[in-house]
Parts: sequence; C-alpha cells; structure tokens
Amino acid sequence: MRVLEDAARFLLGSRALSESLKTIRHELATTLDRMPGGEGVGLAHRDTPNDVGTSIAAPGEYRRQGAREVVLAAGKRLTEALRSIEEYAKALPELASKAPSSTDLSPEEFAQAVEQLRYRAYGVERRLLLALGTGRGAQWRLCVLVTEKLCTGGHGWLDVAIASAQNGADCIQLREHGLSDKELTSRATRLVETVKPLGPAIVINNRPDIAVVAAADGVHLGQTDMPIHQARKITGFELLIGLSTNNLREAQHALRDGADYCGVGPMYASPTKNKPIAGPMYLMEYLKHDPPMPPHLAIGGITPDNVVEVVAAGAKGVAVSSAICGATDPGEAARAIREVVDRYAAVSESN
Repeated sequence: MRVLEDAARFLLGSRALSESLKTIRHELATTLDRMPGGEGVGLAHRDTPNDVGTSIAAPGEYRRQGAREVVLAAGKRLTEALRSIEEYAKALPELASKAPSSTDLSPEEFAQAVEQLRYRAYGVERRLLLALGTGRGAQWRLCVLVTEKLCTGGHGWLDVAIASAQNGADCIQLREHGLSDKELTSRATRLVETVKPLGPAIVINNRPDIAVVAAADGVHLGQTDMPIHQARKITGFELLIGLSTNNLREAQHALRDGADYCGVGPMYASPTKNKPIAGPMYLMEYLKHDPPMPPHLAIGGITPDNVVEVVAAGAKGVAVSSAICGATDPGEAARAIREVVDRYAAVSESN
C-alpha cells in the first residue's frame, strides 16, 4: 500500500489518488487489528526464520524496468495478499468466542471487511496504472506531422515521410482528417511498412482503432477527441498515447490521465492549429512543473527560422508540419531543424 501511495504522491502529484490509497491503508490496518482473536494472533504466528518462502525467488524479482513496473508489482501483491487473507479468514476458528472482545470481528465479518477492501484496491490500482501510461514515453527530437494538403513543394505525402525519416525525424505522425476509414487505414499501413524500418516511431492522429490495425507505435489525441482512458480500451498499453495541450491546466490533466507524451503549444500561428498562441512561456511552465511532466513536443508554426527560440526556451523536441511538408526539399528542411534541436539539447544536457 505504501509503495502505491508514494507513486500517487511523488510520481503523479495526485491528491485524489494519494488520499484514496491512504484511506484504504488506514482502514486495512484497523480491520487487521480487529481480526478474530486480536492482532496478537497474527504476530504469534509470524516465524520469518523458518518461513520457506523467504529463500524462494522468482526470475526477475530483483529487477524493475521503471517506476511503472514497481507499481504494477505492488498492485498485484496487494490484491493477491488481500485475497489470501480473505479466503483463509473464512476458515478461522471462532477465536472471538473463546477470548471475547468488544472490538473483535467474527471470521465471517472479518472476511467480508477484507473483501470490500480488496474490491476498492482493484479500483485504485486501475486508476493508478492508467495514470502512469505505458511507462515508455520517448523524448523525440523531431516529429513530422504529415498532411497531404500541406505537401505543396512537389512531393507526395509518403515521399515527405521518407525524406524526413532519412534526415533526422524520429517520429512521423499521419494527420489526415478528411479521408475515409478505408483510405486512412491503407495510408497508415503503408507508412508503417515503408517508413518504420527507417527508424522513426509511427503515430496516427485521432484514431486509436486505425493505429492498432496498422501496428503503429502510438496515437495522438486532441482535447476534443476520445479521452485517454477510453482510448486505452482500444490500445491497451501496447501503444503510446499523446495529447495536445494548450495550457498548464490541460497538461496537468494529461499527466493525471496517463499521457505518454504531450504536444505543447501552439508556439506560433499555424494553419493546423486554430488555438490561441501559448508561446514559449507555456513551454517553460511545462518544463518547470513538479512532479515532472511527460516528454513533450513543442508544436505550432515552428520553422527553421524560429526553432532556435523554441529550443532556447528549453524544448527538447519539436513537432513540425508545414515547414517540412511544403518545402521543395523536405529532407533538407528536416535536417536543418533536427540539427538545431540536437545542438541546444546537447548544451542543456551538459549543464
């Protein structure tokens, strides 16, 4: 319980989850104090030196790949332990009748109380794991948002994606709102099959179902799209989920809901972002937040001419659309932006 509570408190900064876990922890302690025969029964049966289980270790028991695995293991141990206590409580002798106490529960009452705590633990475990996302959020340097109508430089959408991937884009997002499901699925599949082998992650905008079918790496959602917890019913934890945010409040909700990364912006006026300009000031707020926010992509009107200002404000990654899709040489445009991001990121990391 304490491991889960610390995750809610220090990893997510979630007051609601922390309070829920603290309440369950205290109620569990109170319930165990009222076990048939009193707390002394449990203590009297504790025999660590002769417990054969202390010398048995499962493969990987002493390794955890990140905080999410710590929480996952703790949640399973909690619910399994409560189930074990509940089941064995049903077989307890009527100790309370031999040593009556006004506070002791009968075996049946004790089992029922533990059962209810177990059900509540399932719920809070689910909320906490969803809030932690996949635990695989990547800090990309350059994400290129590919939209066919913006490809005005004489290159098709797939050629732009290929050229970007070959010149530093480590994420390609397919962003098409007017296509039929059949055509969007076809393009998403072609993108995964053709461009993913070149190295970048492939993300589909707005459509978790098509992202799953195409075997993409993730899906990106907007503020008016499907909520993250609903999208998880389609993607599970196999796909990354990103969320566009326009202010710190939306970013805090994204952290609470388990976004694996966030779009942060708009930095500047953009034909793809019909939102009030947030500017680099919002980016700096995002980066200073405690607890830390998910990985980010500064987005909105970013070009080779203004990308320096964005990365100077602290951006470790940027998302670009028109400046690359509409370039006469999209590969060169991608390379130029990636070089700037890398240069400033290297200085930031060295400090």
